Formats: sequence, C-alpha cells, structure tokens
Amino acid sequence: MTITTLIPPYIEPSQLVDALKTRGYGVLGPAGLASFTGGAGFEVIKADWDNLPPDNFLKDGGRYRRRRHSCFIVDKAKVTQVTHRAHYQPLSYNALHGGMHRLFEAMLPSTTGQAVWAELLLAISQVCSSLKGEQPWYVEAHQFRIDTLNGIGRPTPEGAHRDGVNFVAILLVARENISGGESRIFEFDGPNGQRFTLSEPWTLLLLNDETVIHESTPIQPSKAGGHRDTLVLTFRSGGFLEPL
Repeated sequence: MTITTLIPPYIEPSQLVDALKTRGYGVLGPAGLASFTGGAGFEVIKADWDNLPPDNFLKDGGRYRRRRHSCFIVDKAKVTQVTHRAHYQPLSYNALHGGMHRLFEAMLPSTTGQAVWAELLLAISQVCSSLKGEQPWYVEAHQFRIDTLNGIGRPTPEGAHRDGVNFVAILLVARENISGGESRIFEFDGPNGQRFTLSEPWTLLLLNDETVIHESTPIQPSKAGGHRDTLVLTFRSGGFLEPL
C-alpha cells in the first residue's frame, strides 16, 4: 500500500491573520517561521526534547508520551513565566483527560531562557491581538515527545478536539523514523476539512480554536527509535482555563 504524504499549504507570515480569519488555520514553513520571529535559530532549544519525563496521566494505559508544561503571560512586549501550575481542561473539550488537574514537570530554563522563546511567544501574540484586540494573552506551553517504543504512538489520544482557548500553535521540532502523524483540521460547525503532514522541523501550524477542531493521526515506527517532537502553545484571553 502506498501512503501519500500531503505537503502543508505554506503561506507567508503576512498572510497569517487573514488565513486564521477566513479558513481557521495557517502554516509557516521553516523559512517563514524564521522571518516571523526575526530570524533567530530554534536549534538551541531542540536538545531539551531528549530528556522529557513521562506523562503519567494517560488514561488509555499508554506509555508513548513524554512532556513538560509551563505557563506564561504575554502583555504587549513582555513575556512573564507564572508560578508553576497544573494543566486543566473541562470534559467538554477533552473527553479523555478533561476534569483533571494534571501537574507535569516544568519546562527548563535552557528552553524558556533563550531569546528565541520570547520572540516566538511575542510574534504569535501579535497575530492573536490583530484578530481579537490588544490584551494580555495567557499561554500554556507543552513540550511533547510521542515515541514508538511499544508500537503505536498517539499524538492526540482524545481524538479531534478543540482546546477551549482562542488560538493553538503547533511547532514541529523533530520527526524521526516514523510514518503517520497526519494533521487533520475540520470546520467546527461545517463539513469541510483539510489534511497534511508536518514533516519539516520548525514548521508552525497556527489554529483558530474558536472555528476549527483538530487532531493528529497515530504514528508507527519505520525504524527503531521513531518519535515525533512538538511544542504546543495555547493562547487564551481573560485567564487560564479553570474549573467552574
């Protein structure tokens, strides 16, 4: 069987706001991301993905996900890391892991202390403010490694979903010795969808969480050591998600 890998529909950074407004997502290739953030290199943060602790909250019994999590507030030109806190989603947004306070280990200063880290959060926040008005943005950052040591790895075990925020950014950090991991995006209240595979490191997918739902298909190894590394950033106005 031939597996077709569809190339993402890359756009220029100047087109991001319109893409999010009209179709709910936009994808920047590595060159576009470099232009978007001012040209800084992201390789300085890559090594941290090799030492992520296991995700001990997977309710499907899997051992395929490793992660770290930290929270930030971006206000105008200032990025502030807040006191370490648990990650929370209501069941209405995450039927598998919703309703839980999941306290993961915090991200390391070797990532969050790099200049490129603040530049990335600031650049995305400017796009968010262009669509929703200038305001503080409450950002949750998740470093993920999905591995295939035990066979199949699931980037989104909860299936197609929204995150309960305004915008979601998915940065592909690495993709090694795997097949699968296709990104699928669907209209939240319509029939249309799109599918493609993020295959080039430092490709950025930005989603309007109010208008689309998304998922990534399972991965399987093509050789030993197969894994998929991503950085997921959620941007929410008004505060972090909390229980009602």
